Amino acid sequence: MNFSTNYIIFLPNKALERAIANSIGMLSAELAAAAVPDTKVAVADNFRYARGNYEQQRFSSRIYESLREALEAALTDATDTVDLAAKISRAREPLVWAETQSNLGNILAALGQQRRDAELFEQAILCFGKALEEFSQGGSPQEWAATQYNLGTANQALGRLLDATKPLKIAVDAYTNALLIWTREKSPEDWMFTMHQLGITLHTFGKLLKGNRQFQKSVVAYKNALAVLDADNYALELTATHNNRAAALHHLGESEENPDRLKEAINSYELALTVSMEQQLPIHLAVICRVNKATAQNVLAQLTNDAVLAEEIADEFEVIIECFPHALQPLCLKHCEEQLKMAQAQVQLQVINSQVG
Repeated sequence: MNFSTNYIIFLPNKALERAIANSIGMLSAELAAAAVPDTKVAVADNFRYARGNYEQQRFSSRIYESLREALEAALTDATDTVDLAAKISRAREPLVWAETQSNLGNILAALGQQRRDAELFEQAILCFGKALEEFSQGGSPQEWAATQYNLGTANQALGRLLDATKPLKIAVDAYTNALLIWTREKSPEDWMFTMHQLGITLHTFGKLLKGNRQFQKSVVAYKNALAVLDADNYALELTATHNNRAAALHHLGESEENPDRLKEAINSYELALTVSMEQQLPIHLAVICRVNKATAQNVLAQLTNDAVLAEEIADEFEVIIECFPHALQPLCLKHCEEQLKMAQAQVQLQVINSQVG
């Protein structure tokens, strides 16, 4: 079946941020200065938290290529590309070498997302694999868990890029490994982020397999993440988790043709919208939640042949289009226009049927 479009909100990538912060010392002062984002002019960014797993707010993406070159040079066996003092020897410093491989993996994955380049994601995955040759579950559990998490995120992004199930399966296994160390009791924040990413992965997996079991697992993973979130300390994370859980329920409801699932999705979208507005997050995030909610309501109206609800949804999409054009991404605006036509068509059909009757 063809699932209706809904929009995922991605969380900040702290692993990428750490990789940049840990590696920026390898750059010249001039190149390092380019890492600071230009914040002199306030410009609305309607793609913020919507681009994918490797979006970065603290540092500018302009330095990715420079960091990649510096990290690869430090790890290479050749002696003519960089000062010997800057070399990182696996034999002498295996854990430092592994950490550098992990940093390089995150930079490569960020470039892969930026360029939509599967080969760069595959290179990133190889780096995380090398890091795991030195990091062990028993000897360096935190580093091992973090690298498993990074491995999962790179494979998840690759699976979404290629619409391929194999990387998604690897991602699920990697996140599951990370959860062996990052428990709710000992590492609640890491546990929450991992559960959230597991939810995204299983949701994507379910869309490709058209399988309700994966959607159900996704909903459970998001529910787990919600257990340690509150609006005061994790406003963005709470908004994203409610929204993304709703997105999984939304598609599960379509797959099952189950109005109750759709109603649950609508309630979850409403919770995301409420948190977003109350905590004054960027307005486009509230608009994403509102578009998702109206889309799920439109599916419900179509499924239950509810012309009254369809008329309400047509009005809602008209309001969204007219009042928030500045907060809509181009493809999202097109989606809203298509949903408006669908709702209007259902209302018109009901009018025709009533006249004939």
